Parts: sequence; C-alpha cells; structure tokens
Amino acid sequence: MSPPTVPAVPSGRTAQRLEWVHLPPAVRALVEDRLGAPVVRAESKRSGFTPGFASVLECSDGSLHFVKAASVKAQRSFATAYREEGRKALALPPEAPATRLTWVHDADDWVVLGFEHVEARAPHRPWTMEDLHVCLDMLSAAAQALTPPPPGLTDDAVTDFREWPAAWRHTLATFDLPHGREAAALARRYAEVVGGSTLVHGDVRDDNLLLARDGRVLLCDWNWPVRGAAWLDSLMLLIGPRGDGLDVEAVLATHPTFADVDPEAVDIVLALLTGYFLTHSDDPVPSSSPHIRDHQLWQGEVLWEWLCERRGWPPEPDR
Repeated sequence: MSPPTVPAVPSGRTAQRLEWVHLPPAVRALVEDRLGAPVVRAESKRSGFTPGFASVLECSDGSLHFVKAASVKAQRSFATAYREEGRKALALPPEAPATRLTWVHDADDWVVLGFEHVEARAPHRPWTMEDLHVCLDMLSAAAQALTPPPPGLTDDAVTDFREWPAAWRHTLATFDLPHGREAAALARRYAEVVGGSTLVHGDVRDDNLLLARDGRVLLCDWNWPVRGAAWLDSLMLLIGPRGDGLDVEAVLATHPTFADVDPEAVDIVLALLTGYFLTHSDDPVPSSSPHIRDHQLWQGEVLWEWLCERRGWPPEPDR
C-alpha cells in the first residue's frame, strides 16, 4: 500500500462549530463590550476537530478579532481545554510563535478567549516543500527561544506520554500489522528519546499553523505544551507532508534540526505515534467531531508505512 496523496478528511472543513448567532445574548454582549464595538460580521473557522466557537469577528469600527468560546455546562471538556489554552497562552514569552491572547472571560458558565487577529493562511494541502521549510524554520527558531521553558509551563514529555505505549495492545489486537510487536517494543523505549529542556507544542499540524502575510509563521492552540526534545515538533510536522507525498526522508537528512538526532530515536517516536493514532482511530465517532477518527486513521497509516519503510518491514501481511 502506498501512502495517500490527499488528506482523508476535507482539509479546512473538519469542525462543526458554534456560530455567532448561537451564543447567548449575554455572551455576545460581553464579547462586544470587550471588543469595544458591535460585531457586524462573523466568520467561523472550520479547521480543527472541536465544536467550540472559534470565529473572526469584524466590529463596526473596522477592527478584526479572533474569539473562542465554550459553555461550561454544555461543552465542559472543551471549556476546560479553552481554560487551559488561556492559562498557557498567558505564560508564553513574546518570542513564542503564537498569536497574542488579549483577554479572558471565565465566569457565568462560559470560557471566552480573545486573541489578536492575524491576516494569514494555513499551509497548502497537499503540502508543498516551500511551506514545509518555512514551518520547519519557524520551529527551529522557536526551539531556541523556548529553551529553557518559561515558568509555569513545566509538564514533561516523558510523563505526558507515559500511557501511549500501552495503546499498542489495542493496535495489535485490531490491526493485522507484520512486525507490530517489534514496533510496540520500540514504542516502549520512548522515555529514552523524548525528554529534553525545550517547550514543545505537541500538536503541530496544518490546521494549527498560520502563514501570515507579514512573513511570520505562527502556531495556534497551545493546549498541550510539554518540556521535551527540541526536534519533536519538527518530526510531528512531517506526518502530513509525508502523507501528501513529499520526500520527508530527504528533509530528515538535510534540515539542521535533525542533524544530531539518532535515526533510532526517530523510529521510536514514529512507533509511539503509530500506536496512539491507530488505537484512537478505533474509538467511537463523537457527534461533535465527525472527521476525527478518519483523520487519526489516516495519520496512523501514514506513520506505519513510514516506519516500515525505515525499518525494512513489509507494511502489509503476505496474502
């Protein structure tokens, strides 16, 4: 089986989100009060896999803002995630490649975050080598700026990923993968390679990247940053381009980020991620995110074929 050449999900149209008109009048009023003018236009952002409100709002004074919101009662897990995102965004230093959080409302059963608006686009899908390199260069600069991690962001990758190797139990029981047990053994060695002293974003993919008109490249959704190896984000970024047909092995061989990374360490992380994504692709499909399992399966298949290619394993059993 060859890697897919197009995404398995509709890129940029994966989320089913609350619209501006769905927010209670009191929430709309508090947003307009924070923004300083009435909202005259709202553009919902359809990328990602969560149902919370996430829209660019244009006010009557011509200003643009990006606002996220979730109900603590009706969307508790997503409100909790937004609360954590707000806490961590405030802890990021100015050098971090992130959009600036300007205000937070966490009361009256709603979590609302106000961000600066940035004129930007997502990376092209299928990925292009030009977009990939500007994103990799951003991650390289970010790793330098975020070493050591800023105070208040102290979760560590070894601890955060501790349950992931166990995902291989379900993967082995569900998917017919030659050399699956060897891959599971690789994943169990994750603690040897993921540790480090850099703040790692942990969820780098096309829908969390902004290529701004002013030349900046920014990362969104800093929900899960951890202290880990400086190259982890860059390796995770390569999953989408690999699936879209780019030669990411050439990137691994030439980009300075990977110059001192042991090839075995790369394989260990690929094995860890493969088990995680394949196992969770078999979870029930949530009504609030109909594309998430397809996306996880796509990533798992891309990772498995990539790992097999690197290890010289057949990706599918002989029939």
